[in-house]
Amino acid sequence: MSFFTELAHQYIDGEWRTGRGSWDIIDFNPYNGEKLAALTVATGEEVDEAYRAAARAQPAWAAAGPHERRKVLERALSVLVSLREEVAGAIVAELGGTWAKAYFEVDLAAEFVRHAASYAVGTEGELLPSLTPGKENRVYREPVGVVGVISPFNYPLLVTLKSVAPALALGNAVVVKPNQNTPVVGGGVIAHVFERAGLPAGLLNVLVTDIAEIGDALIEHPVPKVISFSGSDSVGRHVAAVAARSLKRTVLQLSGNGAFVALDDLGEEGLDHAVEAAVFSRFVYQGQVCMAANRIFVDRRLEPEFSRRFTARVAALRTGDPADPETDLGPVINPFQAEALTALVERAVADGATALLRGRTVGNLVEPTVLTGLSANSPLLRQEIFGPIALLVPFDGEEEAVRLVNDSPYGLAGAVHTADAERGVAFARRIETGMMHVNGSTIDDDPVAAFGGEKLSGVGRLNGPACVDAFTTQRWISVQHGRGTYPL
Repeated sequence: MSFFTELAHQYIDGEWRTGRGSWDIIDFNPYNGEKLAALTVATGEEVDEAYRAAARAQPAWAAAGPHERRKVLERALSVLVSLREEVAGAIVAELGGTWAKAYFEVDLAAEFVRHAASYAVGTEGELLPSLTPGKENRVYREPVGVVGVISPFNYPLLVTLKSVAPALALGNAVVVKPNQNTPVVGGGVIAHVFERAGLPAGLLNVLVTDIAEIGDALIEHPVPKVISFSGSDSVGRHVAAVAARSLKRTVLQLSGNGAFVALDDLGEEGLDHAVEAAVFSRFVYQGQVCMAANRIFVDRRLEPEFSRRFTARVAALRTGDPADPETDLGPVINPFQAEALTALVERAVADGATALLRGRTVGNLVEPTVLTGLSANSPLLRQEIFGPIALLVPFDGEEEAVRLVNDSPYGLAGAVHTADAERGVAFARRIETGMMHVNGSTIDDDPVAAFGGEKLSGVGRLNGPACVDAFTTQRWISVQHGRGTYPL
């Protein structure tokens, strides 16, 4: 089947349909500008229809029981695995991801669906003791009802499924709004997978639309009880403010300003490993990753050799057609992003930074750049850079490293490399971030480990038990055995 023909539609209450809006979202291949699809936007009325369908379908889905829900999730996993090549190809075309990135995303998404299936049967309530003789306290875990999911363009399949799969497994219904740049991989493909898995109509709805058409209807609507949003901190704060007006719960996975740190005790082998990890941390998927290492801090004793090896390794990266298996970096997502990244480099150099490597911008292809010598107050050090620009910063001793890393309004992910793993753990615990990896990459995601950030990088967690907290509510029911006594 052609994903960009058959799945480029709204999916509401089990039906594929054309949106009723007055304009189209055009889905482009970011490498060659090819038009992949045109999708007429969904209207506010269709937002209401999707949420009402979800609300109707959800009670029966919750009542179907955990084993039935697990079967559907397991079938969805099987469908996704069977479509691995086709979905990977769609990622290359729609996102400009390389084949390595595409396979990585599909395979990791499958693992998240696999783990989500277990939540259906593994979520337990509690039986707690009471202060009152003869009374027992039962605390039940129940689905929240309907969940709204707003997903990003960079890992649309994975990030969307990180919310959709556990929410469904736990007995909820879901309405998804994928990013406009990735409506098929982030929306249509997921609806297709669950439709083939036999998910009853209404439980998963996909709306391709824009705030210009629907305003805040997706967040303000009275049906959803939880909004799971992944994207920039500026939009995330708006989502939080709108949701707060009706006391909706939010899970916000927002911007990052990741730090990669190389401490002074690295030997020859450790230095090589740190360079490889830093290159991956900064440049995977053209640096368009919230966990990417924007800032690379290196102890001054190691800095000259680290910089030499790092720059040489980055210079060898191949930028070009993501469909070519030899390509390391494909295009950034759109011309606006390419122009913004070029302007960032130009401004940094004008302000006194040194370009150890300065890449060209050709269309949406942005070659990697390595900057050093930035001033301590450079705005580049305190913002998310969603592209292939690396900042190398030397430091003098561990205390200064901690201060520099924490000097950021964000706190999502980071990594520290050292010859002493326990020293790395002690360092990591001093960093104001939700995730920190010792002798690894800043970019990591695991179905069993809590994923989320501190400061402006978000609120709440996903993955593992955190999903249960995000997509269920607790209900306390007490039972008095025998006659109770009352003080009145």
